[in-house]
Amino acid sequence: MKNIVRQNILNVRNYVPGKPIEEVQREEGLKEVIKLASNENCLGSSPKAVAAVRKSIKDINRYPDASAFYLKKKLAKFLGVNEDGIILGNGSDEVIGMAVRTFVDSGDEVVIAKPTFLIYEIVSQLHSAKIRFVPLARDLKHDLKAMKEAITEKTKMVFIANPDNPTGTYVTKSELENFLEGIPSRTIVFLDEAYFEFADYEKKDYPNGLDYLDMPNLIVSRSFSKVYGLAGLRIGYGISCPEVISYVERTREPFNVNLLAQAAAIAALDDKAFLKRTLAHVGREKKFLYSEFRKMKLSYVASATNFVIIDAKADCKKVFASLLKEGVIVRDMKAWGFDTLIRVTIGTRKENEKFIRALKKVLSRKL
Repeated sequence: MKNIVRQNILNVRNYVPGKPIEEVQREEGLKEVIKLASNENCLGSSPKAVAAVRKSIKDINRYPDASAFYLKKKLAKFLGVNEDGIILGNGSDEVIGMAVRTFVDSGDEVVIAKPTFLIYEIVSQLHSAKIRFVPLARDLKHDLKAMKEAITEKTKMVFIANPDNPTGTYVTKSELENFLEGIPSRTIVFLDEAYFEFADYEKKDYPNGLDYLDMPNLIVSRSFSKVYGLAGLRIGYGISCPEVISYVERTREPFNVNLLAQAAAIAALDDKAFLKRTLAHVGREKKFLYSEFRKMKLSYVASATNFVIIDAKADCKKVFASLLKEGVIVRDMKAWGFDTLIRVTIGTRKENEKFIRALKKVLSRKL
């Protein structure tokens, strides 16, 4: 069958998600396993969101509202934007895919940092785009100056993850504004703010993408998966000018956001206490981990997100495999081109302490 598959499909490397807890328990014969691999909220979900899901379960024999009327209305008020400028997705990943389907033709150019969130590359390959990769700067931040210089008359889209995954770095307000100035109207700037809330809470010079929506060729995406703890329900959204959203809507599948996800997201927006608790916890636990890394003489990248990358000074795949045997799931950064880096999600204090003990044990061996 391979001979009838489109070539651009054959060129795609499958995205490999973090291992689930149940799989590691089964493979390693362990009872206690912690997952610090997928940047999930270690505090769980908003109690208000959970209550809304329970209340809505009785209606799951019905299709969800395809237009997500009440969620869009709630989001528009929460964000201070036009309802017609919002599109909902099955995670912000789907919003990325819809945007590429809308604007990128076969042979069009797409500018992407190298490395960054892998979905940009995968979706662009699926649509036969020509990808112009721009290496990260030495501090592992997006090199916006070089990315701007990479734009040609054939460039249809530029992806900027702010903050970035997997590095946790961010571009500042002044850096973003300098980049946006003079961008041709034929080029869509896709600003991925999946970790917006963490960066906005911690970094005074972090830009809010919504402040630049007077630029009609800007799309901003965000997620309920991270800070709101709704990863299992898969819901994200994109914001742009109503005209752009009207075109992207044509690529959206009917009922793409399920009934429970819509109910949970509406309720989560009202749970300010859970949001505040999550942000405070992540900030506090990052400081704890940074302190432990310094004691171990391991370098790390200060993060504007709920995860940190660490230089384990050993083969990252071997470190990953060894940590699995200790009941700790992290992500090795081999797929992103880093040979010795691992990424760890901020967990509870108990989970973070277990990770540190396991990491010390693993690194004490010759890997």
